Amino acid sequence: MINILKWSENKFIPTDKIERHCLINVTNPEKSELQKLSNEMLIPFDFLTDPLDIDERARAEVEDGVLLIILRVPKCNESDSEIPFTTIPVGIILTKKDTIVTICSSDVTEILDLCIGGTKSISTIKRSSIVLHMFLKTAMFYLKYLKKINNLTGGVSKELHKSMKNEELIKLLNIEKSLVYFTTSLKSNELMMERLLKTKVLKLSCEDKDKLEDVVIDNKQAIEMANIYSDILSGMMDAFASVISNNLNIVMKFLTSITIILMIPTLIASIYGMNIEVPFEHSPNAFLITMGISFVLSGIGVLIFLKNKWF
Repeated sequence: MINILKWSENKFIPTDKIERHCLINVTNPEKSELQKLSNEMLIPFDFLTDPLDIDERARAEVEDGVLLIILRVPKCNESDSEIPFTTIPVGIILTKKDTIVTICSSDVTEILDLCIGGTKSISTIKRSSIVLHMFLKTAMFYLKYLKKINNLTGGVSKELHKSMKNEELIKLLNIEKSLVYFTTSLKSNELMMERLLKTKVLKLSCEDKDKLEDVVIDNKQAIEMANIYSDILSGMMDAFASVISNNLNIVMKFLTSITIILMIPTLIASIYGMNIEVPFEHSPNAFLITMGISFVLSGIGVLIFLKNKWF
């Protein structure tokens, strides 16, 4: 799907015609659409296909006067209950015709703030400012989702306190996977942004450089938050695994103790069940005597276990 947006009165509005200074948003395109776009906008075909690879790293590349910036953006998997958050690559292409092409396998208009009439924080038509705005919104969404991950971790840990089942540990493991995705993508984004700062691949004014430095700082903050949450989550999982293992040991010790205590009357009943002469067999109170002996010996066993804290 291809949406064409033009800049008017500090906001994007839809249009049907590709014109100068417009933004072309491409979402999950077909090969024929990519070929047509490549021919019309003079974009190398691999610049359009590389961002559709889910494992593509963040980078900046120039070919024939066309700049490709691949940015890893966060994605909330609302329909996927296993891994709550992942990251996907977005291609930002600056063409020779003063247009910007964004291409991704999923809809990222909200993350890049490309909603129609919603981009109020951009006050200029400069392509560099629009790209920096996308960088900033991406960093903000990383911070937003990291806070959600922290809240989600707290909720799962409370459930784990009550149930101590494997399902909660698996949830924590999947959250840790999300943090690994975030950390890896944030680091690759950082390298890409630092390259843009050091080189003249993207023409930046002094003001743009200051904005990009601020974005790099926000990106570093997100990396630190992701690392902290990951360390906390790893320690929490180890602690809960130890608690579950310790609870299992306590249950096994209790059941073993009960088995030993019950073995005493079982042994006595087995002896008196043999077809041989046994004490008290002619006594009318033989049953009461044997039961009394069983209870006394069992009681002594319980006292021994309690004294040694084996229960």
